[in-house]
Formats: sequence, structure tokens, C-alpha cells
Amino acid sequence: MSVNVTGLRVLVTAGASGIGRAIATTFLKQGARVHICDLSTETLAAAASELPGLGTSVTDVADPVQVDRLFDEANAHLGGLDVLVNNAGIAGPTGPVETLDIAAWDRTMAVNINSQFYCARRAVPLLKAAGGGLIVNLSSVAGLFGYPLRAPYAASKWAVIGFTKTLAMELGDFGIRVNAICPGPVEGPRIDGVIRARAEAQGEAFAVTRERYLRQNSLHTFIQAQDIADQMLYLCSPAGRKVSGQALAVDGNTESLRV
Repeated sequence: MSVNVTGLRVLVTAGASGIGRAIATTFLKQGARVHICDLSTETLAAAASELPGLGTSVTDVADPVQVDRLFDEANAHLGGLDVLVNNAGIAGPTGPVETLDIAAWDRTMAVNINSQFYCARRAVPLLKAAGGGLIVNLSSVAGLFGYPLRAPYAASKWAVIGFTKTLAMELGDFGIRVNAICPGPVEGPRIDGVIRARAEAQGEAFAVTRERYLRQNSLHTFIQAQDIADQMLYLCSPAGRKVSGQALAVDGNTESLRV
């Protein structure tokens, strides 16, 4: 997908790998200026070496102090902000609710929803100063369905949609649009880990559980990270200028998450 976003100032959390890396790469290739953060210095260094002009910050977005530092560094690099992509998220634990560790629940909430609040509260003044802009929060199809054995993840992703719709109402007067993207399972190591954990919890082979995941959506497919990056470009294009407050599924039409 080709969209002219030349000069657009974009911040992507967890941007050194996976979906975040695809978004950062796509926007840079289309002429935007991009700053990313991630936990890993190694993956950040690799991204910076392969993507000239990319700004980077080592950040745990679940820590508001580190988020403040991130925004200071991003603002210095970009000279303002037009787009915030709240991409950071973790899978969280797998198991019946009575078996789940409290610390694992708390960490899932901290990364998947608290971080979006920490980032949005710093981004909004910059977007207002720019005369408008866009916030895109990564949710999941797990924010649209119940998800047995994945209660922390589902709860956090439902919260993202509520946060998104509320911000869209708060910020519309300022020309700031806010949307959530809800990916289906994205091909890669992370979903492989999720499938492996569920296979172990259900006492079946990895290949059997993987096939069940493919059967969750009407197209029997996993999503590619580039599919999400292309949706981001659409939201930044003239075609997406009236889209706000939406939970946009990129998922092959999920029918159920009961694996």
C-alpha cells in the first residue's frame, strides 16, 4: 500500500520487532519521520542500523517515569507529534482463572492498557499543538470475544477499546482521531508461544492446536504484520480522515475464540 505521509511525525511503542517493526518500516519508506521504543537494546540497535533516520529509546512503557523520558526523547527527535501508535503488548499467562498468578495479571494490565494511558496523556498535548492528529491503540480480536484460559489478555484488550472510544469523544473537538486495531493471530514467534502454552494446558499436540487456531476465522489464516501496517497507513490517508472511535478488526473474520 502506498500513501504519501511525507514529514508525518510518528511514535511507535514496541517498534523494534513484530508488528511495531513493520509499522515503523512502512512509515519510513513512505516518507514519515519515526521514533520507536522497545525494551531490548539489541533489537533497537538492529532496527536503527537497518532503518536510517529512525529514532530509538529504551523504554518499559509500563513505567510512567520511563514513558516521560521516551516522550522527551521522541519530541526532541521529531520536533512534535502527529501520530501515536500504542503497539506494546504481551500475551500474559494461560490457564483457568483460579490458577493464574496475581503478578502475571498485573503485568499484563500494566503493559497492555496502563501503558496506553501513560503514552496518551503525554501525546495529547503534542497532538493539540500540532492542530490535530491520530492515536491508534492496538487491541485484539480478544477485545471483541470471550477468550477461555486467557482472561488477563482478553480483559486488557477489551479495556483498550473502551479507552479508545472514550478518547475519540474527548479529543474530536481538537481534530484528533482515535481508533483501535484488533488483529487476529499474527504469524510469528509470539503466536507460536501462545499456541504452545494452550496445547500444553489442553494436553494435545502443537500441530493440532495450531490447526484449531486457523479454524477460528472464516478465511482460515493467520495475519501478517504488514496487514496491520497497511491498516495504519489507511488511517493516515485521506480515505481514513473521517474514521474515529472505531475498533477495526484485521482478522479474516473471527467466528469464535473457543479453541
